[in-house]
Parts: sequence; structure tokens; C-alpha cells
Amino acid sequence: MPDQQVVDLLVIGAGMAGLTAGARAVRDGLSVVVTEIGDEVGGSARYAGYAWTAPSHQAMERHNPGGETSLKRALVDRFTDGITWIGSTGVDVKGAQPILGFGQGHQFDTNHYIDSCRRIVVEAGGEVLTATVTERLLLEDGAVAGAELVTGDGMRRTVHAASTLLATGGFQGDTALRNKFVHPHADRMELRSNPHSRGAGYRLATSVGAATGPTGAGFYGHLIPSGIPFGDPSDFVDLSLYYSEHALLFNLRGERFADETLGDHLTTMALMEQPESRGLLIADSRVFRDWVVGSYVKGAVAVDKFALAAKRGGRVGLAESLDELDCLPEEWGYDGPAVRAAVEEVNAKSAAGEEPTPGRRLDRTPLDQPPYYVVEAVPAITFPFHGIRIDDSARVLGEDGRPVAGLLAAGSDTGGLWHRAYAGGIASALVFGLVAAETAAETAVQNTTPTVTGDLTATAATRAASRGRG
Repeated sequence: MPDQQVVDLLVIGAGMAGLTAGARAVRDGLSVVVTEIGDEVGGSARYAGYAWTAPSHQAMERHNPGGETSLKRALVDRFTDGITWIGSTGVDVKGAQPILGFGQGHQFDTNHYIDSCRRIVVEAGGEVLTATVTERLLLEDGAVAGAELVTGDGMRRTVHAASTLLATGGFQGDTALRNKFVHPHADRMELRSNPHSRGAGYRLATSVGAATGPTGAGFYGHLIPSGIPFGDPSDFVDLSLYYSEHALLFNLRGERFADETLGDHLTTMALMEQPESRGLLIADSRVFRDWVVGSYVKGAVAVDKFALAAKRGGRVGLAESLDELDCLPEEWGYDGPAVRAAVEEVNAKSAAGEEPTPGRRLDRTPLDQPPYYVVEAVPAITFPFHGIRIDDSARVLGEDGRPVAGLLAAGSDTGGLWHRAYAGGIASALVFGLVAAETAAETAVQNTTPTVTGDLTATAATRAASRGRG
């Protein structure tokens, strides 16, 4: 293994965004090295199963009005190309289906896809280095020109690159960064993600003057039963209380504080702001039948989340009538009579065709069919929305608003796309991974900086031409 190397694209992070970029880049004839801090590639994409986003600019604007316009438009415009790309790797992609009531997406085997992208990189002569730490970015004349690495066997290695892509998956695994940029008590949340995304990309980017943000953007996650640590990655789905969209959620004062029907991922952010960041989620028998034990997304395996929470020792209860809510266990700390009265008020207003406060825009059906299924819920984080700022070519932006030469970012390392809203993390990693590969290909052709391998000198453009791309 050489301790000095020159490539067209160095990818730091081998998850959805990084391996997508690497595979697309080698297909375009670029020389590529992909590094991964973990022992295995894939990151959080290993736990996913769908690529989905808003199907139109109008829907994206309606559900994510605070996101950066150029990034939102790129995601919507390029999503179909991304799905086509997945199919081109030999991975079967299912037909479009509705997601979260407003999105549209495709089911596919993300493990097969990750492994296929790795194979594409390696078979084309690229490298995928696991258990490898990126110590620092290289700077030449103000441009990022690769990085210094330490491989799993302790060897130091310098990779010079015309383009360097940060795709380390966010900083959700770093509690200090979470507390600083997500919420002062974000360290309390369970980590609904791979453990290796600890802000490496964020720190590398800021070390060379990258802009970050936005402030107060929030995070993507889901409600889970309180007091139950994740045992393994299957819990990320099995314990997520997606059905909260059709239930009622109350804080410690017995108050509703959000329109639950707009999405469990949004209610999760709202609960983080409530006292002690915990609340009671209440469903009636209709919600239990249709949503708790039903498939949240067509084709997904149904899990009785109430039974699972009870089995795992969560705070759960079954009330045969609304009156029994008055008798919530004292040690839980909730105002039972206030909770019962609030459920009765929602039901009365819904039955009369009136809007409760907060509203229930997407499901105004009363919860009036006992028994009532009670679960104490808390937020869990998948990734933050604060991150490295990029443009719609995946170029990292400096604090002056101009691109940092030679530096790209994609996936959950980036910020600006989502602002207290969400429409698909796998989709954004896919699309901006492909965009980053395209930008790297353009740079490889345009680059006229001599690169040295042994006694041979060539430009990136010459190498590209020799592969039939010039």
C-alpha cells in the first residue's frame, strides 16, 4: 500500500452518499479512494429500506418551507435520476408508493445496494479502506487537495485528490455537538443511527473555513417508548412509534402541544422542547387496530409496538375507559384528570366538526373507542439538520459564501436542505452523492495541476482523456 497517492476523488465516509459518489465516479472513469472509520461500510443506510421525497416542488415547499431553495429543487428534480441509478447497479427497485401522506418513494434492498457500490468501486480499480481515520485535510494554495489518513494497521497515508468529498453521516453520535446545535439536553436522546457518525466531516470542514448551519434547524428522528435502550439496529424501526400521527400526545401538564397528524418526525422535535422531553401517547382501539399493529408503509413488516414496549419494560398501560386515565401511576408524574379531560375535549370537538387546539389537520376522527393504549414516549435522534453548507453542485461553501475549492459534501454531513421538516434522508444522500460525483468529474477534466506517480507526470485532464472521457 503506497504512503503517497494521487486520485481524482477522495471520499471520506462509506455510507449511502459516499459509496454512491464513489461508484458513480469510477463509472465515469475517475480514480477513487473511499475511506470509512468503521470496520464495515454502509453506515445508517444499512438500516433503511426506502428512498423517498416530496414528489413536486409544490409539495416540498409546503412541507419544508424553511429549507434552502436550490437544494430542495435539486433533490426533487434529480430524484428520478437517482432511482434509475440504483437500478443500474443491479439492485431491484420497487414501484413508487406514497410515504408519510405526502411523499413518494421506492423500496429497495439498501444492503444489496451498498455492497454493489463497493464492488463497483473495487472492480474498477478503486480502493475502499475501512477502519481508517482522516486526520486532516491537505491545503494547497487555499484549495483542499486531499487528506492525511491513518489506516487500521496504524500506517500513515497521504492521498492527494482533485476533489475531496465529506460524507461521514452527520454528528449525531457526538453528544457535545448535539447539545450545542440540536438542543441543550440532546444528549438524553437515544441514538437511532450507526455509532460512527460523530462529526468527523463537520470538524474537517470547519477546519478549512466552511460555513455551517442553519441555527435551530432541528433534527430527524422518531418517538420511542421511554426507558428502553436500543438493543440492536432492528429496534430503530421496531420501537419507533410511527402511529403517533393518529394518536394523541400529552406533556407532563396534561396538555397537547403539537398537531400530531402532521408527522411523527415533527412531533418528535416538538416533544424535545417540552418539560423533561417526555410525554404520554394515547391511542384508542381503532388506532391500535389500524395503525399500531398495521404496516406503517405498504409492504413493511407489522410489529405490535405496544406489546413490544410492554415486553421490554417500557411505561405502558391499558385503560378500559377514559375515566381510568384519572388513575395514571403517580410516579409517572402526569396529571391524569387533565389528560382525560383533554381527550374528551378533542373527541367532543371532532364529533361536532370543530377544530381542536392544537389542530388535527390530517386526521380528525375522535378517539372514542375503548380500550385506550398508553405509552410514555421520548425522542430519538437519527441525524441533525445543522451541518456543512453546500450549493446545489455539492460544493462546500466558505464563510464568505463562495465554494471552498476542492471540497464537496453530501448526505447527513450537510445543512440547509431541511429546516424543522423532513422528506427523505436516503434520497438526499443518493441525489447529492451523484451530484458530487458529477462535480468531481468536471473538476478532473478541468484540472491542469501536475500529479506525480513515481517518475510519471500527468494532469487529471490527461488521465481522463486517456480513459476515453477527454
